[in-house]
Amino acid sequence: MNIKDIVNRDLVTLTNCDQEPIHIPGKIQPHGFLLGLTNSWTIDYCTDNISFFINLSHIEALGNKFESVFGSRAQELLFNYINSDTVQDVFPLEIELLDKKFQVNVHKSHDIYVLEAEPQFDRQILGDVYTQTIQFVTQMNSTKSLKDLCALVAEGTREITGYDRVMIYRFDEQYNGEVYAESCRKDLEPFFGLHYPHTDIPVQARELYIRNQMRLIVDINYEAVPIFTVDDKLDKNLDLSLSVLRSTSPIHVQYLKNMGVGATLTISLLHHGRLWGLIACHHYSKKNISPAVRLAAKLQGQFITSQIDIRESNDENLDARKTIEALEHITAIDLPLAENSLETVIELPELLALCNAAGVSILFRNKIYKNGLTPEDHHIVAFAALVEQRKSDDFYVTRNVGDQFPELENSPDFAGAIYHSLGGSNHIIWYRPETISEINWAGDPEKSIVKDQHGLHPRNSFNSWKQIVKGHSSIWKKYELNSAAKFAHSLHKNLIMILLSEEEEKYRRQSEVLRETNSELENINWISTHDLQEPLRKIQMITSKLLADKRLSSSDPEIDSLERVSKSATRMRELLQDILKYTRIKNTREAAEKIDLNLIFESAAEECSELIEQKNAVIHCEQLPEVSAIGFLMKQLFLNIIQNSLKYASLDRSPVITITASQEPVIIKDRFNVYCHWVKFSDNGIGFDQMYSESIFKVFTRLHNQQEYSGSGIGLALCKKIMQSLGGSISAEGAVGEGASITIYFPCDPDDTLI
Repeated sequence: MNIKDIVNRDLVTLTNCDQEPIHIPGKIQPHGFLLGLTNSWTIDYCTDNISFFINLSHIEALGNKFESVFGSRAQELLFNYINSDTVQDVFPLEIELLDKKFQVNVHKSHDIYVLEAEPQFDRQILGDVYTQTIQFVTQMNSTKSLKDLCALVAEGTREITGYDRVMIYRFDEQYNGEVYAESCRKDLEPFFGLHYPHTDIPVQARELYIRNQMRLIVDINYEAVPIFTVDDKLDKNLDLSLSVLRSTSPIHVQYLKNMGVGATLTISLLHHGRLWGLIACHHYSKKNISPAVRLAAKLQGQFITSQIDIRESNDENLDARKTIEALEHITAIDLPLAENSLETVIELPELLALCNAAGVSILFRNKIYKNGLTPEDHHIVAFAALVEQRKSDDFYVTRNVGDQFPELENSPDFAGAIYHSLGGSNHIIWYRPETISEINWAGDPEKSIVKDQHGLHPRNSFNSWKQIVKGHSSIWKKYELNSAAKFAHSLHKNLIMILLSEEEEKYRRQSEVLRETNSELENINWISTHDLQEPLRKIQMITSKLLADKRLSSSDPEIDSLERVSKSATRMRELLQDILKYTRIKNTREAAEKIDLNLIFESAAEECSELIEQKNAVIHCEQLPEVSAIGFLMKQLFLNIIQNSLKYASLDRSPVITITASQEPVIIKDRFNVYCHWVKFSDNGIGFDQMYSESIFKVFTRLHNQQEYSGSGIGLALCKKIMQSLGGSISAEGAVGEGASITIYFPCDPDDTLI
């Protein structure tokens, strides 16, 4: 059987140090030993130092069954532990292995059970830890702010663990760290308030801190112990992400040596799935702590993370209450629905107070309203245009305009902004000026990793290094962003109401003007048509008298001219009468009543009986329904349609007009309306091209010249207006040389029973 170690010997360089595979180092720290078991209980991995703890070498262990090496009792205890409800990362298994007592942490790494054994600690320590934890919980209730709680946790963790220095380390958005609270020996230089660059803890290390929330280094000067395995697969390895003994990156070890640290304990602080910070414990000589003490220290971290939201809320509660009061005050003001109300809004001090801004601007209809410390108008327009190009929704916030928009880097008066769209090109923007701040770094953040003639190593200078930060505003708090969003939403609705109110007023004025104009037109039309009737009647009388005299001499050349004058006057009188009829039709739907269309047809047929007889026409009419309509208008409509069919009869055949109708109410839908009855007039006349099916209903529209067919061109337009006034509709179909059909549709009546 071949045996090999799995030590990762890949070189770390400046280009790959942030990708160092720290989860598969292939080696552990020496204060314990490691076994890796397959699902069949075969020992597949074993560290070189097992012989330091028990009378067994890694060569003797590898490839053998766990039971054959450690006995059935040990396997039974391990099996029951693995399959129990015990929280295995909290309570290690206490077990005897070859007559030695160990505390064993067990976790699953893919298909391998990883056992990490350490000699059992004194049980007396557990009682002391319990007492200290109870005392801490009692003191915790007396703190109010998050900073006070973190200071208490730092002090309590140091008392429980005995480390020389305990720091609460908090990350910002870019994972730069700040020592937020600290407890240390009086002879040590404090690190409180120092900042550390994000490069001190690379991405893969942060990911491991999320997966494995406790990290222990007992002796920074340890000699790593290799892990051996049976050489039966290519590139065989073991993921130690959840390991408590995992060996640390050599760069991190050197980093700690440069700080003079001898041992460390690191506890992850997770908040909403993100690494919020760390409890970093440093000792200046080697130091190990029992699982019970580790658990107590881990609980300290749980105390912090469970209180973050509550304590941050308490810290912000007073300021948040002020912004809420400002928001409530400004939204309670009853402003008129007019554009000039923005002049009142922009001057309200609460508009700035609701998000603690230094200035605010509102752009509406290309006019800018401003208050407080704001940029010049062209900078406002430029910023809004850039935001519109980049934003994915109606909201944008920044505290560093220069970084986000280099085009505006030198723009004065604002570094932070909250932008909300108000629809279209309208918007509201709150501004904050630049806040120059000092950050005390633990060494130059640009020199976190150094390369010199000796190779790649972390920085060895941690002297305080002051950085002046410019171009940033103070941070917009969540409650400030919420208040701004709520007011922007309220203002957006108010602007919509202003626009609707203006539209309503515009339409009201237009309606009044239209009503007055229509009334004037009706009067003018009635007067003009009435006054024209008299001179036309006189023209006809004079021409008739002259014609009577002239006809005594049949050869008089003026007879033809006089006849044309008489016919023109007659057509003009007919046109004026049709115009009067057309203009007098209004919306008569409210005055409609039940009428029998059969009686309407009989009356219309009788009135034009002479024309029917003259044309030798035949009219077939089936039973017609009762509808809601106005009697005299229906008679006018029937007359117009029948006379139209007789007028445009074919010279090749006698006119035949067929009138059909729906016998019961039925649903007839078009794009906008629903109808219940229809009546169809079909003839065999000259017809028309279907392309004119809409235009034949327009006033004065004629498809033939006056010499071919007489008429005013208003007849079908009058029919359409009659049907529209009743809430109905009319349509036409035609084929040249075959005939035409006109269909009228009547609206539903409340008494109709639909089929």
